[in-house]
Amino acid sequence: MTSWSGPLLFSLLFGFGELISAQIKYSTPEEVKLGAVIGNVAKDLGLDVSTLTNRRFRIVSGPQDALFEVNPNNGALYVHKNLDREKLCDGNDDCLIDLKIVVENPLEIHYVTVEITDVNDHAPTFVEKEKVLEITETTLPGARFQLPGARDPDVGINSVQRYKLSQNDNFNLEIRERGEDKIPFLVLQRPLDREQKTNHCLILTAMDGGTPLKSANLNLTVKVLDINDNRPTFSKEVYSVILQENVALETIVIKVQATDLDEGANGDVEYAFGGDINSKVLELFTLDRHTGEIRVKGQIDYETADVFKLDVQAYDRGQPPTTTDCRVIIKIQDVNDNKPEIEVTSISSMVPEDSKHGTVISLISVTDLDSGLNGKVMCSLTGNVPFELKPSFKENMYSLVTKETLDRETVSHYDISIIAIDYGEPPLSTFKTLTIQVSDVNDNTPEFPHSPLELYLTENNAPGASIFSVSAIDKDLNDNAAVSYSIIRGKGGHNDMASFLNIHSENGKISALKSFDFETLKTFQFQVVASDSGTPSLSSNVTVNVFILDQNDNAPVILYPVSSNGSAEGVEEIPRNVNAGHLVTKVRAYDADIGYNGWLLFSLQEVTDHSLFGLDRYTGRIRTLRSFTETDEAEHKLVILVKDNGNVSLSATATVMVKVVEPKEAFAASDVKSATKDDEDSNVTFYLMITLGSVSTLFLISIIVLIAMQCSKSTEYTSKYLQETNYDGTLCHSIQYRSGEKRYMLVGPRMSIGSTIVPGSHANTLMLPDRRTPGEVRH
Repeated sequence: MTSWSGPLLFSLLFGFGELISAQIKYSTPEEVKLGAVIGNVAKDLGLDVSTLTNRRFRIVSGPQDALFEVNPNNGALYVHKNLDREKLCDGNDDCLIDLKIVVENPLEIHYVTVEITDVNDHAPTFVEKEKVLEITETTLPGARFQLPGARDPDVGINSVQRYKLSQNDNFNLEIRERGEDKIPFLVLQRPLDREQKTNHCLILTAMDGGTPLKSANLNLTVKVLDINDNRPTFSKEVYSVILQENVALETIVIKVQATDLDEGANGDVEYAFGGDINSKVLELFTLDRHTGEIRVKGQIDYETADVFKLDVQAYDRGQPPTTTDCRVIIKIQDVNDNKPEIEVTSISSMVPEDSKHGTVISLISVTDLDSGLNGKVMCSLTGNVPFELKPSFKENMYSLVTKETLDRETVSHYDISIIAIDYGEPPLSTFKTLTIQVSDVNDNTPEFPHSPLELYLTENNAPGASIFSVSAIDKDLNDNAAVSYSIIRGKGGHNDMASFLNIHSENGKISALKSFDFETLKTFQFQVVASDSGTPSLSSNVTVNVFILDQNDNAPVILYPVSSNGSAEGVEEIPRNVNAGHLVTKVRAYDADIGYNGWLLFSLQEVTDHSLFGLDRYTGRIRTLRSFTETDEAEHKLVILVKDNGNVSLSATATVMVKVVEPKEAFAASDVKSATKDDEDSNVTFYLMITLGSVSTLFLISIIVLIAMQCSKSTEYTSKYLQETNYDGTLCHSIQYRSGEKRYMLVGPRMSIGSTIVPGSHANTLMLPDRRTPGEVRH
């Protein structure tokens, strides 16, 4: 039946970090059935039984941990292997087994001591089955003769308690106690007469105090001899000596000496170990039968036994021989021959990098089999690590805890060296390396390499095609570093360009759902959000400034002449008597593009007489080159080609029919026509003003935006004169300026040297080519 002395014999809580400890003690007899419950640890500690499995309720260490197990379902401590007290604690009065029980979340360490009590499962035994004593017939009553003692592995009341001698007329039994041992002596009560009886047969019975009582018998035969009246005598009844462990073999431990007053063979003394000496002692020591020297025969180990008690007998060579006895006590002195041993119980192999200071990582226990200062151990960590050892209330118990903040992105794992040094002379030490992995937590936001980002996108992009790609880096690991992308949407109105963009959530590729038109939209911006997959998720955003680059996608539009049906045709009448240089008309055209793409040149594609009319290639003015003669025809057809200067030039044509009339007809026609032409000119002029004003306003806004974005960079202005390859000699003044890394040019036809053109004027704007390709981003 399992018994235990109270639910909690000793309890002490000691908290640092998350560590809670307690100690309880149970008691159980040996040889109980396997599975027998010793006590309910969870109940005695006040633990919630329903949480034991999740909290990993278990026995974590101890040299005898296989003897016991705990049930995580109900918290019971039960016997796992057969308990044989004599094997576990041979020769010790107290048999204590120390266990460490751990539960986690929060961490609790409980020290359980199980005392194994003795049961009477062994009977006393004698080393020999029978003993022969030789006693002379002249021996006087009262003489004592030591008998072999019985041995019983049990302890306490279950060990040998008394001896009994069989009924006889000559002898009785006397018991002497030497320390913990009971030594039986045969005492002569009546003189012996060899002539009456040569041998006396007796029975010595040894009995223990257990229930039921167990006993053993030794057959004694007393042979009656003739006289040898002096017995050997030892100089001491008890010899004591101190011997260091690990001494060399054949070292003399002590020399016993006995003397015999007899002469001759009756006075020659020899020595021998007592008959009931332990067989293990005979493996460690030898006794010289002639000199009485006890020498070392085997390896002396203090940790195995710290004292030896030897019984030595001295006997003479008389007939019959007489004997005497003494006891030799050999005390073993400890030397520092055992290194400390380090045992590590890891609570977790991974430590989160956001662990608080004082978080328990592992339990460290240190043992040294030596005693005294040789067994006292100091434990510490080597190197500069963000951990420290905190001592427990129990000696040589430590907790490895954090003392500084961990950062996995700086150091992902630590190899911690633990050193244990004893206080012996010389000191012995042991090293143990513990590897700790730092687990990642989501403490880093995704980062874009540059902010803001700039995208130069050529207009007329294909809808659905990729126009740009963004990328952000997260220093964390796994899901905490898995970045997804999204675009911040506005209210979804017509001016919200973000609604026309789509981004791939995994690779950050951005595609446009519509084609952008430079003439409608010059620049816009949107924001991209990069979010990781941690819990909670962290994010950052970046602004992308988009600049639409012009493409030559607009052909020139003829503003004048325009016929009533919308075609670019017109009729001009001039008097025949005009002089050279007379302005016939002016062809007006407009190109919605900018720069070279919007710079228009005029040329005569078809003319009936090249000597009569000339065309200003920059202004579109048609003038007479000479005076008319009588032979000149009265009607001339002029086809004017208007083209821009894009890489792939676009053009339009206008047809002007010039009618040469007599002066009187011209004046009459001019009066009739002037009214109509005034109306047409006023309408044309009105629309032209609106068109040019809109273009100039858009252009001015673009310049202001570009200058504002690059305000940290000074604007460089240079003036130069451009010479066209096919130019007829007329100078064209230009002003170049730089915004960021883009160069632009304002070009005005027939401008005098030194004149200036400011942004917003009607001059054309050229974007000078550079080495970047459309769609390239400047960071």
